[in-house]
Amino acid sequence: MTSNEPVDGPMLTVVMNGQAMIEYDRRKPLASRQRLFLDHMDRDMDRGFNLDGRQEASPDLLTRARFVATSLLEALEAENDSVAAATCAYLAVRLPELKQVRADKKDGQIHIDLVFDKPHVPTQAVQFVQPRGKDELH
Repeated sequence: MTSNEPVDGPMLTVVMNGQAMIEYDRRKPLASRQRLFLDHMDRDMDRGFNLDGRQEASPDLLTRARFVATSLLEALEAENDSVAAATCAYLAVRLPELKQVRADKKDGQIHIDLVFDKPHVPTQAVQFVQPRGKDELH
């Protein structure tokens, strides 16, 4: 582990309906231009925004994270890679202890969870094989 690696691990995974969509490796440093863009995002959010039908005039870090996570998921659905990359970087850098952004979409509604206590563990398919004869059962 390097001194720049978060104590809890370097990966942030964005999961939509149980499927990993993006993995962000915090060990890769951001270019100064990208860090400046994250600062620009913060200045824009300083003016407030609408989240879940409510106007957030002075959003705290977690409210900003929920807003950015919503933008990230919208960018993924629209296949807007540059916005997805920027919003994912924002979450990874501003919330170094964040392990997953989990989203479930049902009936056109997206439910988002920011997960700080468990890294994403990919599921593995298990194949069951039918025995050939009854002798194999004993």
